[in-house]
Amino acid sequence: MSEERPRYGEIATPEEQRRAAGLPPLEDVVIAPPTTPLAPAPQAGPSTSDPATKRSHPLDRFATIAMLAYGLINIVVTGLSYLDLPTVMNQTMKVLGIEGEFTNFAQGKTWGTIAAIVLAVGWSVTAALSIRRLRRGRITWWLPIIGAIITMGVVSICIAVPMMSDPAFVAHLEQMTAP
Repeated sequence: MSEERPRYGEIATPEEQRRAAGLPPLEDVVIAPPTTPLAPAPQAGPSTSDPATKRSHPLDRFATIAMLAYGLINIVVTGLSYLDLPTVMNQTMKVLGIEGEFTNFAQGKTWGTIAAIVLAVGWSVTAALSIRRLRRGRITWWLPIIGAIITMGVVSICIAVPMMSDPAFVAHLEQMTAP
């Protein structure tokens, strides 16, 4: 039965450890005062000049996150439907009371895919900018609204391209403008 010997530092006191390391005793350590005499006094709350400690208003944070979440659900549902744009166009033409069916399938598929990609990219850019502003403590509620308006403007153009070159839709427009 051998008795295990303690390893280095296991039973030494902090003072013995400092002495063995060549450091002065804790009583001899002097903490120097700050070297900058014009340093600002410590503040109780977070500093407004330090962007890392700034926090946005809780209502602004909630509104921004809620709009981004709604936008994400919207782009998933809408983006998936745009991948089958000819079906969406047929439904739209029926709702508008346009006789005939959407027949511009090639452009419908191409521009529907482009519109779905634009939706995803638009939301991603909006979300990234919103999160960046929230982290900096800036008011951000307006950014998802502006992002949605810009994205939907571009998407509307993407959807208008195949619709404006569809024979049934063009015939309906000509019928409406004829005296």
